[in-house]
Amino acid sequence: MTERHVTLTLWEQDLAWSPTDPVAYADVHVDGAPEMAYLGRRWESPVVSSAFAATELIPSWNARTPAGSWLLVEARVGGADGWTPWVVMARWTEGDPEGDGSITRTTVPDQKHEVGHVATDSFVASALHPFTQWQLRLTGFVPAREGDAGSAPGWPEVTLVAAAVSAMEIEPGEPTSRPALPGGCEIAVPPLSQRRHVDTFPEWDNGGQSWCSPTSTTMLLAHWGVAPDADESAWVGHDIDPAVVHAVRRVFDRDYGAAGNWAFNTAYAGTRGLRAYVTRLRDLTEAEAFVAAGVPLVVSVSFTADELDGAGYDTRGHLLTIIGFTEDGDVVSNDPNSHQIASNEQVRAVFRRDQFERVWLGRDGGLAYVMHPRDVPLPPAPLEANWS
Repeated sequence: MTERHVTLTLWEQDLAWSPTDPVAYADVHVDGAPEMAYLGRRWESPVVSSAFAATELIPSWNARTPAGSWLLVEARVGGADGWTPWVVMARWTEGDPEGDGSITRTTVPDQKHEVGHVATDSFVASALHPFTQWQLRLTGFVPAREGDAGSAPGWPEVTLVAAAVSAMEIEPGEPTSRPALPGGCEIAVPPLSQRRHVDTFPEWDNGGQSWCSPTSTTMLLAHWGVAPDADESAWVGHDIDPAVVHAVRRVFDRDYGAAGNWAFNTAYAGTRGLRAYVTRLRDLTEAEAFVAAGVPLVVSVSFTADELDGAGYDTRGHLLTIIGFTEDGDVVSNDPNSHQIASNEQVRAVFRRDQFERVWLGRDGGLAYVMHPRDVPLPPAPLEANWS
């Protein structure tokens, strides 16, 4: 097998925030939005060294942003060429300007450097410029009228900051992992179909046609009992799984133009009370450890219809869940594309282990959302820890 390097570094306690200079920001996504003055305070991670030459960094965060406040998430990497400038990974708020948010939630396109670029959810190093050090920093902002930089009501409340750093090159002919769950195991996760939302709310990435990520996220929220209830999602205006539409609104990335931003989905789960982040897993045995611990996952896959029996469609990028494994080690999934049928009864699917591992690892590098209540422990992490 090729080497599969992933580490997750995570901070949850004692984040030390320092005042920063005030800034002015005008929301370019709101017509006629005035330039606003904001006070800021900042947390900066220590420099983290990687034991391997890394090719990608994916940040995550869990936070609440009281009305009027927002977060700026930045990253930089260092290697033989020195440090990159700080790049913007997100301007994030849990709400939106039409509701209780301060600014439009968005990533920033066209951030390219000789040594790498921002690819919506991650920083990707150029082929000849892997990195061996990295940092994150978060800056919280509140309108200047709300207080001073030392103590102001309504500051963003950050409970988790994480980054998955990886170097994974999976060759097409690599052997499939061996099943590690004798007898199989399946978690009862409520099924939800994105197809039930096709042609609704087209302003958010053409409606349910592309809502695989927030639909999968909502399935896990429903499993853990923290999905929005009917009153909270009443604004949707219909009773066809409105919690899915609510999630789309809360994860939509304006510049990306889609609801599939990885960190925005886990950040939304964080606002619902879960501990949530993005990482990469090395094979299905690591996913089996989560299922055995009672923790379902959301994962990313890419395939043509003939590469994954039972799916019935092609995709250049799709999020679905892993909720179990059969006795033979095949993957049990709640697939929000539901065989392209607008029915929650069509969501459950079983996929061949070898095919699924190939389209998950070989195309999408084992990407996974980990979402769980804090009182539900995760399985023990491997020595090169890619979860915590």
